[in-house]
Amino acid sequence: MEQLPEPPPPPPTARTRPAGTDRPGLLLLRHRPFALLCGEQIASSVGRQVTTLALALLAVTRLDAGPFGASALMALSYLPGALLSPFAGVLVDRARLRDLTVLLTVLHMLVVGSVPLAAALDGLGLPQLYLVATVSGALTSMLAVALQAALPRVVHSGQLLSANSALTGARTTGQIGGPALGGVLVALTGAPTALLAAGAAYGIEALLLLALPTTLNTPAQPRSSAPESRTAALRAGLDVVRGQQLLRRQVLAGAGFNLGGGAADALFVLYATRDLGLPAWQLGTVYATFSVATVLGVLLAGRFAATIGLARATRICAVVAALAIFLIPGASLVPGFPALLAYQFLFGLAATVWAISMTTTQQLITPPELRGRVAGVLQAALIGTVPVGALGGGALAAWLGNVPVLTGAATVALLAAACLWLP
Repeated sequence: MEQLPEPPPPPPTARTRPAGTDRPGLLLLRHRPFALLCGEQIASSVGRQVTTLALALLAVTRLDAGPFGASALMALSYLPGALLSPFAGVLVDRARLRDLTVLLTVLHMLVVGSVPLAAALDGLGLPQLYLVATVSGALTSMLAVALQAALPRVVHSGQLLSANSALTGARTTGQIGGPALGGVLVALTGAPTALLAAGAAYGIEALLLLALPTTLNTPAQPRSSAPESRTAALRAGLDVVRGQQLLRRQVLAGAGFNLGGGAADALFVLYATRDLGLPAWQLGTVYATFSVATVLGVLLAGRFAATIGLARATRICAVVAALAIFLIPGASLVPGFPALLAYQFLFGLAATVWAISMTTTQQLITPPELRGRVAGVLQAALIGTVPVGALGGGALAAWLGNVPVLTGAATVALLAAACLWLP
């Protein structure tokens, strides 16, 4: 079975070596640039959670969007990432990285802030919400590509596994607090005002990114006398993915997994409340269990992957996460609440370790000047199937029922995860 060896860190120089990383055992959070990235992840996650909740509530409660309208809002938030991520990767490798991340975040703040302004002027409509969801999704995906390319320039390669675990933990903190904050703000002040709080979170994120070292403004791809065409630049990123067996399998497994997972996610709340009859407090507890499992996954990811190897950790956790999805339709045969608790715990734990191991693998085996493009190609492949699965799952469930579609979604996810085990 393949093992992914960790390459030795590059020879440190005055420009590339993060301050303090030459001392063994130094806590990553004492390294100022990395601490800034952790703070950015918390602020960004809170902003996205509040934005998602407020936009959905505005569409359903104020603008009378139906089931398809609500699904379309979700799909539009994912589609730009699928379409634009490869081009974002080309931009990231050529751009002044710190300035680019600040610009994307400021634009995000302005775009989200347009909704409460339109509501105050009594001019808010569904087309604007769809446009905001689309642009917000595009900016989020571009920023994600940029930050994946920035991390290996902030910490050494030997620290990437721990760094990705810590960033996932920071992001999880925002995911736990974001929905609660959004719900309280919507209840007290209304959805438009809650979006002002989301805009404030993006403003804090921009300030944290602005404080990153100016060395990140040195483009990863050196300038050449003969400028590379955009087509050639995209092909270079694709060639890395095609040339690395691990990356090829990750694309196939992740895309198929998200196809099935997107269908399951789209039906989960409807199935839990209508078919299983879970009250609101049980549904909230189910989601809280996922957050707890994610935190546990963050704590275990580094040790687990270091013990058995990144490649093997990815394979095992992918299959466990896919098998957990079968507990959703299985909840119709047993007490539903315990079954969904078990699903969220197993899925949250396994999927978190899988995501951390997969991201670290990608960063380790990608040449530095191509990290943006490779991250863009992978992100496009991984998230492009989510809206397809969500819309397809909803349409099939109206015809076949929730349980058969949920079973089929779990089967698709398992077959995709099994691709990682092919000889």
